[in-house]
Amino acid sequence: MTVFLGLPTAPRGVGNLRGDQPFPDAARTALRDGQLRANLGHATSTIRAKRAAVVGEVPDWAQLRAAGAALKRATMARLDEHLLALEEQVTARGGTVHWARDANEANEIVTRLVRATGSDEVVKVKSMATQEIGLNEALEAAGIAAHETDLAELIVQLGHDKPSHILVPAIHKNRAEIREIFLREMPAVDPELTDEPRQLAMAARAHLRERFLRARVAISGANFAVAKTGTLAVVESEGNGRMCLTLPETLITVMGIEKLVPTWRDLEVFLQLLPRSSTGERMNPYTSLWAGVTPGDGPQEFHLVLLDNGRTATLADEIGREALHCIRCSACLNVCPVYERTGGHAYGSVYPGPIGAVLSPQLTGVEDNASLPYASSLCGACYEVCPVAIDIPSILVHLRAEHVEAQERTTVEALGFRWLAKAMSNPRLWHAAQKAAGLGRFLARGKPTMPAALPPPASKWTRTRDLPTPPKETFTQAWLREHGG
Repeated sequence: MTVFLGLPTAPRGVGNLRGDQPFPDAARTALRDGQLRANLGHATSTIRAKRAAVVGEVPDWAQLRAAGAALKRATMARLDEHLLALEEQVTARGGTVHWARDANEANEIVTRLVRATGSDEVVKVKSMATQEIGLNEALEAAGIAAHETDLAELIVQLGHDKPSHILVPAIHKNRAEIREIFLREMPAVDPELTDEPRQLAMAARAHLRERFLRARVAISGANFAVAKTGTLAVVESEGNGRMCLTLPETLITVMGIEKLVPTWRDLEVFLQLLPRSSTGERMNPYTSLWAGVTPGDGPQEFHLVLLDNGRTATLADEIGREALHCIRCSACLNVCPVYERTGGHAYGSVYPGPIGAVLSPQLTGVEDNASLPYASSLCGACYEVCPVAIDIPSILVHLRAEHVEAQERTTVEALGFRWLAKAMSNPRLWHAAQKAAGLGRFLARGKPTMPAALPPPASKWTRTRDLPTPPKETFTQAWLREHGG
């Protein structure tokens, strides 16, 4: 008999939730890339302006936002019941539901299902969940080619790159760079191809059309699932999703268990919040909805893979669970001053930006992504634009505290803070520390901040932070001078 204690997080060695470097190291590399910063600055400012314009048109935006937040809280409180209801409805409509505890199980399930069809290739709708678990890599290892059909995902795939944005995975590439990728990787592309957006889109359309027409299996994610009816929803802007969801014989959907909404009335709220917050549109050009299998219409075999991969562990955290409310709009990325300068690759996870800084550490366990909660200025801009009012700054502080507690006895910083706490609790030690700190004025040589090149271990702090020069007298000394005592 096996007794399981605790809740599993996303397994190591599979998927795209952990980076090869801590965020500070990866960020330093990104900051040296002037073209990257220029691409990001232009793209994020454009998306911000579009979002602000369409959100400003909605007189009850604040009420919609509050409704979305309340619906997410209520759904997470009864997630187990809603998941069972979803399974029952999908099964009743001819679909098959599979439960995957982690990335390994999900990849095994999907690979087995594709092999059962006899196909050696699949077309894919853009999906964060399949990127999270590294499904493309797992399929490739099994001899199955996965063709991304979203334009930005196609650019990333052909460029042998990784996504750097939730909504616009190729945001770090400009038109000239995309043209070079197409000329290099598309066998039938016109060598006279220009970097004009329409020409690039037409080249991608021609490249993908034959894949759509011959594909027997498609793999998708899901933006939402309606528990009451077993309905899945995918929203997109290009029509590639509609092609994948209707033409193939077999459709496999991989969905994080948090994507549920209980009823159609609930879906109505999110279909107003999502397009305005993501693409700056009043509604998505393509909203595809399906439930199970319909004889003679669309795929005749449907499989739904419900993915945990650390979500239950996240749900157990009373503060951190709010990250599961995310509807993947990417609004927080587009206003974040840190993301705008470093891009998504520095985060080392398929979920970059502010939401990635709180979601990835919880899915993997905080210590596996310990630097991400610090990848923020805590300015609060992410909370202001979040369509479901996720308090990302508070979660960041919460996760930082978890990391500090985990490292309590092992780091110089932790030892320093323990010594500081002891000094602050003892008046004699505190006054002595203040006098000793006053010697720092000699090092500062009249400047408002201490020099960055202090000796270790202080250099680790001053390398990335300004340390103010100690004042000539402390508050206590000034008070005694003015008032006596």
